[in-house]
Amino acid sequence: MLSQKGSMRKIVIIANPASSRGANAKRRSELISELDRIAIPVGFEYDIVETTARGEAVRSGESLPGSGSSLARRAAQEGAEIVAAAGGDGTVGEVANGLVGTESILGVIPMGTGNDFSRTIGVGTDLRKAVSTLVTGEPKRIDLGKTCGGYFINIAGCGFDAVVADRVNHGFRYLHGTMAYLASVVQTLMSYRPADVEIEIDGLIVREKIMLCAVANARSYGGGMLVAPNAVLSDGMFDVVVVGDVSALEFLKTFPKVFNRTHLSHPKVSVRRGRQVLIRSSKNLPVLADGEDIGNVPASFDICPDAIRVLVPRTSPD
Repeated sequence: MLSQKGSMRKIVIIANPASSRGANAKRRSELISELDRIAIPVGFEYDIVETTARGEAVRSGESLPGSGSSLARRAAQEGAEIVAAAGGDGTVGEVANGLVGTESILGVIPMGTGNDFSRTIGVGTDLRKAVSTLVTGEPKRIDLGKTCGGYFINIAGCGFDAVVADRVNHGFRYLHGTMAYLASVVQTLMSYRPADVEIEIDGLIVREKIMLCAVANARSYGGGMLVAPNAVLSDGMFDVVVVGDVSALEFLKTFPKVFNRTHLSHPKVSVRRGRQVLIRSSKNLPVLADGEDIGNVPASFDICPDAIRVLVPRTSPD
């Protein structure tokens, strides 16, 4: 059963059954059970909308065109108070795109590979806590980043991390979460080489050879890698983290520090803050946003303050 009908307050859930390599679909019954147990008794009705790989959706048996973004916008136009993304960071980013300029509030249900944005807002990876937050959480205004004609909610950037993310999305069928990212990191190190880039942050230009440049609205990606541990979702600024020219061995030695924030002390790691970032390179570097490949450099990134509201647990530290 895809929906529960009633009167009262409305939650629309945009679910990506391909998230976490199809494991999302297996958790459908658990999600419905939690919604019935937690949301229905306190006056909410819900509807679940599924995206598919063909860019279509199935909603209560009806086929609809569009991605998570268009489905979220339609839900908002139809009066949904809460539009929740059930998937990974890519699904959250899509739904956030559809909610810009609407009154609906974003909810997050962690059913993806990394679930980093869910961790950042204090929901973590617990499905019961996520559903409870839809009902009892408080709305908080947060920034979004804008690039390549769309918005991102978590982290964008270019270089090594974009190649890693692409490999995670298209390989490692039997690995999930952090293990999938770690396997991709090791594989990518075998062939990846630093590239000469020009990074412009609010008019200040820096030229250097880098492994990667992360333009961070939030703190982590890759299943808990705290690449920008001091990033704040509502400060109107990006944290721009650059890893310079290091050998594969040095990168491998330093890499584990990203999980406990100590990588920032490495002499080849720098952090700058700004509202607008431009990245150029003679090399065809891939660009990612919210864990998805969105093209290649040159690329620009702009902060959009207070762009949407998201539901966070009332005990959330951020």
